[in-house]
Amino acid sequence: MSGYHVTAMPQEAVDMLACRPGKTIVDGTLGGCGHARRICERIAPDGVFVGVDQDLDAIDHARRVLPADELQIHIVHGNFVDLPSILSRLGIESVDGILIDIGLSLHQIEASDRGFSFMRDEPLDMRMNVESNVTAADLVATLSERELAQTFSRYGEERWAGKIARHLVAARQKQPIATSGQLSRLVAEAVPSAASRSQRIHPATRVFMALRIAVNRELEVLRGFLDVAVDLLKPAGRLCVLAFHSLEDRIVKHRFREMANPCTCPPSFPHCTCGRRPTVRLLTRKVMRPSDAEIQSNPMARSTRLRAVEKL
Repeated sequence: MSGYHVTAMPQEAVDMLACRPGKTIVDGTLGGCGHARRICERIAPDGVFVGVDQDLDAIDHARRVLPADELQIHIVHGNFVDLPSILSRLGIESVDGILIDIGLSLHQIEASDRGFSFMRDEPLDMRMNVESNVTAADLVATLSERELAQTFSRYGEERWAGKIARHLVAARQKQPIATSGQLSRLVAEAVPSAASRSQRIHPATRVFMALRIAVNRELEVLRGFLDVAVDLLKPAGRLCVLAFHSLEDRIVKHRFREMANPCTCPPSFPHCTCGRRPTVRLLTRKVMRPSDAEIQSNPMARSTRLRAVEKL
């Protein structure tokens, strides 16, 4: 835990990785280093830790807080989908565990000045990697009404996606939508007042989430990562994923189940003829959630979903 970010389910995630001295572990989303510091403590001495993040603020933070003795530490600015090339550059063929935590950090919400929160009036950026090209303002300015509606519906599961998209297109013809405060107000105007009053969340919550996912290509990146992650593990190596909304968790759940039970033969067949064999064992047959005590101390952890597999 640190002032930078309060890590969700730190004990459960690190326990699931079965960290021990001398192991090689990857944290693909360093964030506030809550998981990373626990991992480093467990794999010292003689362990190897690889920490990756696409946010340069997180990279700088990791270099300040992670221990530099008793183990090898590699801090890499990049995206976890690129782990095969990252590990290859480091001369690491395979690892004992990989952890990714695919949520926003408290720092990104409160101190990054990139418009992740509808509670602040900041530049409408939402890039986790500030070296990437497309911002949320770019999408709001250039996508058609139909494309905006599809984005809000697909990535935010927003009921009023069409109405919001129509309102934004009309508004941007008068002046650019350049800040998170502007966008938040416009979305609130578009959502019917009765619907706003009946919701437990701010009217702009789902639109902001959808734009962040689109800007950072989060679901495509997650799918690409899951396609290669198990190949990077040693036998009995473990992969642990923490997701924070249903779209991400659904992708993880289905992919883990496919890897654990890839057979496509009809149930009536007495023997498997497709030849597909499991590559992993499910460690979490049911999703793990944070305890009531953790939620009380860290409300941001409320939506966390943890799933893990072990390579066969």
